Amino acid sequence: MFLLRWPFCCFLLAFHKPACGWVRHDVSEVTCSQGLSECTVVAVMPFAIPESDAVDIQTITAKVELCCKENTSCTLCLLMEAEIAIHVDEDMAKKLQSKQDTEEDTQAATISAAFVTLCYNTPPTFPACKRVDFTVTPTGLEQKVAKISLVITNPSAVSFSSIVYVYSSKAMHPRKEVVSPSLNEVCSQNRRKPIKECHVPTISSVINQKMNQVELKFSGESNVCIQYEADGRCQSWERKTIPLHSVTPCLCLQVWDDDRRSQSCPFKNMGFLQENVWRNLTASVDRGRMNDKGQMLLWNLTAPCRLEGEVWPCRWTLPYICTEIEGFRQQLGNSTWKQNRSMLWVKKGVFEDINLQLSTCVMVRLRNGGLHLGPFCSHQTARWRWNLLAVAVLLVITLTALILCLLHDFIKSKFKWIAVGSKGHVVLLSPPDVHNDISEVCGLGSRLSSQGFSVSVDQWSRMEQCNLGPLPWLHSQLLHVKNLGGRAVLILTRKTMGLVQEWSQQHREALRAGSGDGNAPQSPYSDVFMASLSLILGDKQQGRTGERFLLVTFEQDVAQSAGSLPEPFQGLHLFQLPSQMKTLLCELTGGAKGKAEGGRIKAGWKWATLDGWKSKTKNATCSQGTIHVQCKYSGI
Repeated sequence: MFLLRWPFCCFLLAFHKPACGWVRHDVSEVTCSQGLSECTVVAVMPFAIPESDAVDIQTITAKVELCCKENTSCTLCLLMEAEIAIHVDEDMAKKLQSKQDTEEDTQAATISAAFVTLCYNTPPTFPACKRVDFTVTPTGLEQKVAKISLVITNPSAVSFSSIVYVYSSKAMHPRKEVVSPSLNEVCSQNRRKPIKECHVPTISSVINQKMNQVELKFSGESNVCIQYEADGRCQSWERKTIPLHSVTPCLCLQVWDDDRRSQSCPFKNMGFLQENVWRNLTASVDRGRMNDKGQMLLWNLTAPCRLEGEVWPCRWTLPYICTEIEGFRQQLGNSTWKQNRSMLWVKKGVFEDINLQLSTCVMVRLRNGGLHLGPFCSHQTARWRWNLLAVAVLLVITLTALILCLLHDFIKSKFKWIAVGSKGHVVLLSPPDVHNDISEVCGLGSRLSSQGFSVSVDQWSRMEQCNLGPLPWLHSQLLHVKNLGGRAVLILTRKTMGLVQEWSQQHREALRAGSGDGNAPQSPYSDVFMASLSLILGDKQQGRTGERFLLVTFEQDVAQSAGSLPEPFQGLHLFQLPSQMKTLLCELTGGAKGKAEGGRIKAGWKWATLDGWKSKTKNATCSQGTIHVQCKYSGI
């Protein structure tokens, strides 16, 4: 029999090691009542269990509760109590009835090596069994009844809310069903000692309106997923930010670790996020035919959240009014939405036996806020609407041709001035601190424009920079310089030299550290000027120093310190205005004289002439653009 048990045990071991009783993490303690002695407990395999004829189990009671001991954490315990009956044979009964037995006879009146076996299991796991060995004392022989209490700490495969079956090894005894306490029940009790399983990971969210995102804060070891609606599918989320346009009132967050999971829906009462639901709502409409060849209109709504409201077909009575067709209105209910693979909720419907000549559009009314959306129409619109579109296109073409005929002479002269009179393109780039002398920059731009140059001033182009971004705008201007000729002119001030020197030092440190560019703009509008520094360094590395950029200054002390220019500006032509205005014009038009004079800067210029320049330009206005434009853009 022993040889037959081992193959079966090894077969079970391949699938479930605890089945053979070899792997046990529980701790068992046994307590016997009066009449039993030398009680011990040992784990046995749950099959081919030998039975003792000397004792028999009459009743079994069991329960699962939380056990907390000193210097240990609280854990589940399985408490089993068995009432056993002791069988006394005739010889033993005669000895007990005799009042004159000696002490030795009394000691001999015992039953040795008696035992009972108690088993438990939690489906679908294999059972675990405990054999309690004991010796029946004379008192037990007289009483014929005794009790055994078995406490199993951390029972195998038993967890919170588990169903545990307790039974004796003898088949004649029925099984007892016990339910372990739930985790919520245990964690709701006030206990002095913390319970590991009761730790619930938390997650918090902060809306960053400036960055247009929601910032999540949670433990780095926790897992996070996001879901639309509390019962929707949860998608794993590894980032700590969520784009604000994706956040809706029905968005919920789940966070969990090895033991517990928590769910929160922090955006439920934030009404301003309801607009994201409406923006992300899409509708499609299509035509169809029923089996009886009747016409039907199919519609499909997709939204991040389940919506309540109504949908109905409509027909165009006026160019901008779609009137409801009575008798087809349908309700949008929460229970009829289904979630697709993209985590969006989808509602499908159909209007049967409808005249598609009257309607191929639907309207939607949402119960939350009474908002009307639509009309949503199929791609096959009515013929009269195509005719209306064709008439509109012909009307636009006719008006365009008429305007071109009336402005023929003006357009011809304009193109002729552009082709003949333009001397090139000049880009004026101002440093961050040039706002104090804005009139001088405007005066320089006006002077160059009057000389036949096409001029772009970064101070005049704030709105265009907002739309394109600073660096794309600069590249577009340099492309005009390449195609039309000219230069990019950088306005140089005392403060600018300090900023550029700092930028140059950061750039060198960044290159040594291998982290790329060390540019650190000092104001929201310094990106264009600072970005030009990288382009200047690039030109130097390619041997094209001064081909696209040159410097001008309105300050005499800057001109006198030309020999100590920051590294990015070394090798560039520097002109002091207004005394070298003619030389600057020659340089911009490509004259050899401008190059010769622009390569040297004399310290003996007279600053007094600048007052005359200021007097001429102090009333200049930058009408070409708006100076103080507030805009936001991401990066360059």
